[in-house]
Amino acid sequence: MSETTGKESSFSADTHSAVLDEGEKQRIRLELGRRVKGLRSAAGMTLEQAAERTRLAVSTIYKIENGKVSPSFENLLRLARGYGVGLEKLIAEPEDEVHTTRLTVTRAGQGRSVEGKVYDYEVLCNGLTGKKIIPLIGTICAKGEGVPAHLDRHDGEELLLVLEGEVELRVEHYEPVILAAGDCAYYDSTLRHGVRSTGPDKARVFWACTHLGALS
Repeated sequence: MSETTGKESSFSADTHSAVLDEGEKQRIRLELGRRVKGLRSAAGMTLEQAAERTRLAVSTIYKIENGKVSPSFENLLRLARGYGVGLEKLIAEPEDEVHTTRLTVTRAGQGRSVEGKVYDYEVLCNGLTGKKIIPLIGTICAKGEGVPAHLDRHDGEELLLVLEGEVELRVEHYEPVILAAGDCAYYDSTLRHGVRSTGPDKARVFWACTHLGALS
C-alpha cells in the first residue's frame, strides 16, 4: 500500500496502479466464472442440482459464475468434485491442457492466478490433467489486513512450505504453530485448518495438496 505524501504526481501514479490491479482481479473473477458456468452447462445441471452436488449454496454458485465473488480454494475443490473434473478444468484455458504427456513446466510467475477471500493463489502446472497433487503458491495478506473467518477442511493431505515472511498455521486439535521462511509442515486436510501472516508484510507459501475423493 502507498504512503500518503505531498506529491500529487506520486499519489496519482499509485492510485492508477491500484485501479489497474482491481481491474485485473475482476478480469480473473469473470474468466473463472465463465469456466465454472460452462462446466455446469456441459453437465446439464441447473443451479439447484449443482448446489446439491457441490454442497454450495445456489447464491454462492451464482455469484461465482457471474464474477461477483472470489471463491476460496475449498469451494473451488467442491465445484471440481461436484462436476467430476480436475481442478485444472476450472483454472486453465482449454489450449493449456495437455493430454498426451506426463510432464509439464510452469516458468516463474506464469502460473494461473486465482483470487481468494484471504489468499491469492498462483496454481502451477495447469497443463497436466488428472493430477493427484495440486501445486500452489499462495500470497497471504499482511497481519491486520485479513484473517480467515473460519478454518476450512477438505479431503486429502497438504504440505506447506514458507517462502517469504512468517505465518501462523492453525490445525484442528493442535496448538497454533509459527512458521518462518524455510519452515514446512505436513498435515491432514480433513482437519479444519487455516494460515495467516504474523508480520507487517504479505507472506508467500508453497502448498502441495492431494486431490482425492469427495468431502466427508
